[in-house]
Amino acid sequence: MIPYKHTVSPAISRSIGKLGTDVSRARRRRRLTRASLAERSGVSVSTLKRLEGGDGSVALENLARALQVLGELDRLANLLDSGADELGIVLMDEQLPKRVRHRRSSGAL
Repeated sequence: MIPYKHTVSPAISRSIGKLGTDVSRARRRRRLTRASLAERSGVSVSTLKRLEGGDGSVALENLARALQVLGELDRLANLLDSGADELGIVLMDEQLPKRVRHRRSSGAL
């Protein structure tokens, strides 16, 4: 049996690659070495190198740890803010009833 291998679209690869590049730039702008960020994040240097290189198999938790050290964890928390989900809101609004009728009570309190 051949193991199932996920194929990743070019758009996903580009996005993950950009994220890795951005983590690398943020680290260097803060004058942190890879070893320093890795130690403070609780990950290995090789894991951080893979993250910065755009390796999509790096665990999301490791990204979160690095972002926390860089002072950017809130950006991950707000990545997909459901309150600003325009498409989701439009889809929900399409299912709103045309009118709301007052329910008759059964008379019991």
